Amino acid sequence: MEIKNIHNLFLKCNSVSIDTRKIEENSMFFAIKGDRFDANTFAEEALKKGASFVIIDNNDYFVDERTIVVKNTLETLQELSKFHRKFLKLPIVALTGSNGKTTTKELINVVLSKKYNTKATVGNLNNHIGVPLTLLSFKPETEIGIVEMGANHQKEIEFLCDIAQPDFGYITNFGKAHLEGFGGTEGVIKGKSEMYNFLSEHDKFVFVNLDDAIQKEKTENNLRITFSQTDKNASVFINAINANPFVEIDYNGIKVKSNLIGLYNANNINAAITIGRYFKISDIEIKEAVESYVPENNRSQMLLKNSNEIILDAYNANPSSMEVAIKNFLQLEKKDKIAILGDMFELGEESFQEHQNIVALLKEETDVKTYFIGSHFYANKIESNYLFFYETFDAFATFFNEEKIQNKMILIKGSRGMALERTLELL
Repeated sequence: MEIKNIHNLFLKCNSVSIDTRKIEENSMFFAIKGDRFDANTFAEEALKKGASFVIIDNNDYFVDERTIVVKNTLETLQELSKFHRKFLKLPIVALTGSNGKTTTKELINVVLSKKYNTKATVGNLNNHIGVPLTLLSFKPETEIGIVEMGANHQKEIEFLCDIAQPDFGYITNFGKAHLEGFGGTEGVIKGKSEMYNFLSEHDKFVFVNLDDAIQKEKTENNLRITFSQTDKNASVFINAINANPFVEIDYNGIKVKSNLIGLYNANNINAAITIGRYFKISDIEIKEAVESYVPENNRSQMLLKNSNEIILDAYNANPSSMEVAIKNFLQLEKKDKIAILGDMFELGEESFQEHQNIVALLKEETDVKTYFIGSHFYANKIESNYLFFYETFDAFATFFNEEKIQNKMILIKGSRGMALERTLELL
């Protein structure tokens, strides 16, 4: 069956699903194979649970006329999303980067929602499956789409841009994330910049932080909408930034007081301000939107537990985000600080050195007790009265349970696989 015919059937459905545990009534189910299962085997179950159509690529699991057999279900999902994107013809803002993608996406969404019917990537559905699902969630009434794109190797952003065909793009930063897949820092820059290349080739706009030398250089051939704290010729000039601990932005006579912690979140806010102004959102509405946004899902959350103030940033970590989080934590005007840091993953051959760099960053900070958790940090163990190393979370928990932690400012940060939010149960 041709994609346009599948699209006609899709338009009769309420949604798309790839998981029979989350089937909605009148949905279209795509049987996408996983590493440990063949989703074709769930075709009949999907129909029984309310799916109107199932897309499979193994004729052995054909059920009835509601079954559509294709050569490859994943490729069909991607082709359908690209067809749907062209069918809707709505403007799409795409973003990628090493750190801050999801927070920036959420900020852009709350700002643009002040004036437009917007739809954005849910959670971090930002890969070769998530981006198509995001595009297929856009409806005829959607006025602006916001698409987050993640990548862990080169050519992935290029592929996602070809599917989403964005009209605008923003790269948050180039950091030390997924070094193993990208082949080092230069590989990260090259891979993420595939978005700049796509937008340049199609005469589309990029939003650029002119204070980031790499962004500035890589977008010299792009159509640019800019922000800066140093260049008054930028589209949006930022007068001042403060963070103690919450980020405040001063621009155009407006002071925005956010619920986000850390100077590293300032550019996420600045991007949302710049994009909002481009789309004619008033400064007052931008202020209201940013100030209303409260982070969740373990992303730079400020929590109070017993007598302790906690910065919970345990959703993810890489050397770049870990470094800026620590430096921001050190400059906070608070006494009695504790840092609880977990291993950083997907660093390949650079893992040992990058974990060593983080240990060195805190080696001389005698006012901050730091607990390092995980085998990578443990491999960099040193003798210190202020730095403590635990190979596993259980080993840390056994010790920490006996500590009486009161009236402290605590930073908790580590890669998702470390699940350091478990520390809250120990306080």
